[in-house]
Amino acid sequence: MSTSKEVPERPEMLKGDRAVAAAVRSVQPDVVSAYPITPQTGVVERLAEFHADGDLDGEFLKVDSEFNAASSCIGASAAGARVFSATSSQGLKLMSEPLFTAAGMRLPLVMAVANRSLSAPISIWNDHTDAFAERDGGMIQFFAKDVQEAVDTVLMAYRVAEHRDVSLPALVNLDGYILTHVKEPVEIPDEAAIEEFLPPRDPHATLDPQDPVTMGPVGRPEHWTEARYTVEEAMLAAKDVIPEVTDAFAEQFERRYGADYGGFLEVVGPDDAEVAVVALGSVAGTIEHVLPDLEESVKIVRPRLLRPLPAEQLRAALGDVEAVGVIQKENSPGYQGSLAGELKSVLYATEDRPAFRSYVMGMAGRDITHEDVEAVVEETATAAETGTPERFVDEERWPQVDPDMLSTEVTRQ
Repeated sequence: MSTSKEVPERPEMLKGDRAVAAAVRSVQPDVVSAYPITPQTGVVERLAEFHADGDLDGEFLKVDSEFNAASSCIGASAAGARVFSATSSQGLKLMSEPLFTAAGMRLPLVMAVANRSLSAPISIWNDHTDAFAERDGGMIQFFAKDVQEAVDTVLMAYRVAEHRDVSLPALVNLDGYILTHVKEPVEIPDEAAIEEFLPPRDPHATLDPQDPVTMGPVGRPEHWTEARYTVEEAMLAAKDVIPEVTDAFAEQFERRYGADYGGFLEVVGPDDAEVAVVALGSVAGTIEHVLPDLEESVKIVRPRLLRPLPAEQLRAALGDVEAVGVIQKENSPGYQGSLAGELKSVLYATEDRPAFRSYVMGMAGRDITHEDVEAVVEETATAAETGTPERFVDEERWPQVDPDMLSTEVTRQ
């Protein structure tokens, strides 16, 4: 491995995209294959610079689309290589087919996803529509709150994804612009420390001309369900592996995430809070900033993973509260935010179900303000006091749309 430019293990002011690239450089993957797309481009642009300077020893593949970027990673992973890619939004959708394939073939690869809206209308700004559109593909999905967590999660994702019992793709979601383009103090572990934390890849099978095997054959009806169920088993195995990896990371680098919940959840606020607000990603930082100004007893519950869903940990964190408000940067048209639906399913098994309010906010980069958070808490607390016949209340906060803006004439323009 190249050591001409060691990455210092001390805080530096780095943009999120550059910090993630520096973390990947320290991992020294065998193959990086990616295609540029806003707001992810800075990640692979920086990795290309590292490669050109001789500081990234593996292959850097310049391909013509995100589909081929993911496909190249599949081929390299099948040959036993450690691989990395990155994308956003429409690029993630173009990768969707090969990512489903990677999961079904049980091939680990790690990707950074700079979350961004899906068109139409075209938007380059942040929300979680792209991540949730891939929810059912069999990929592990992490969500980072800040730049340091994005860096650390990339490192942990390799150890989880490449574990022999898991062997699945892992997506590390970080909010586009909010994290990719902000400068924060961040520590990038050096290669020697990462070598201690991250063992060499030990694949369960590889493509080798000297020892031919078949990967990804046609799945007949009598085989397909069983093959797909192996992905479910791998996700369940990841639930055992993630706490082990989180503990190992904390021991190696002295940064711990979700100490009381196996690395699955971060909870801020009093244990006996009557109200909980649930949110993914960077918006949790905004909510934390508002906490001291709130009159209500509130705690923030931030899942670090969407898949595997930490159902047991969520029940432990939310089972005793009077009311839950969920802030989500995505919506499933025709019903509600997907995260709200999943939380309802989780909490259905609790003896005393809390009152529930669902908020779709922050779509396509719209600000979630302190006032918004205060309103969410106040309305959720009111639901706890008054109750409802069904105990589940959905509060949708869509902006008022001028009907003329949706006319055919305006649309043509």
